[in-house]
Amino acid sequence: MLEAFSPDILKTVLAVVILNIFFSYGMLYLSNFILDFVPSVNLFNSFLTGSLIATIFISPISEELIFRGVFLNRLQLAVPVVFAVLISSLLFAALHSFGSIFSAFIFGVCIAILYLKTDNIFVPILAHFLNNLFAEIIVVLDPNKILFTNSFVVLIMSILAIVSFVIILIFIIGNLKKLNNNDL
Repeated sequence: MLEAFSPDILKTVLAVVILNIFFSYGMLYLSNFILDFVPSVNLFNSFLTGSLIATIFISPISEELIFRGVFLNRLQLAVPVVFAVLISSLLFAALHSFGSIFSAFIFGVCIAILYLKTDNIFVPILAHFLNNLFAEIIVVLDPNKILFTNSFVVLIMSILAIVSFVIILIFIIGNLKKLNNNDL
């Protein structure tokens, strides 16, 4: 069990989380830009308000147990592992709001890969916990929404989002090829 938390896996967890934070903010910028032109109907507002404890602790544990622990494992019995990763990640993404569906899907694929690499559910729980913790810290540290209102910050974060997306895609494609060949 401890080998699942080897320095290489922990570095990969941290890299996935950091890259996902940048990518997620890029997707939020894009969705905010799109929503400026689309009339808004916020049906999910009451569902999105939650406590920090739920976001940081309960969600990572429950979502990982459900989407990686149950769905991914069950889907692998019925479909090839790559499809199981994609389907379980789509289901995971469907729970998230408009601005984060795509980034949640990408993050779901990454943590499914981490789960399959380690065969340890605590690894994706840790990655999900760190992701939500960092995201909430950013919200708390940015009460004036500088990340969304300062043009220079938006530009830098958008560039980081694009770079992060490319790096994440390289990670995903390389690992999905290995999964397809059972070399993970």
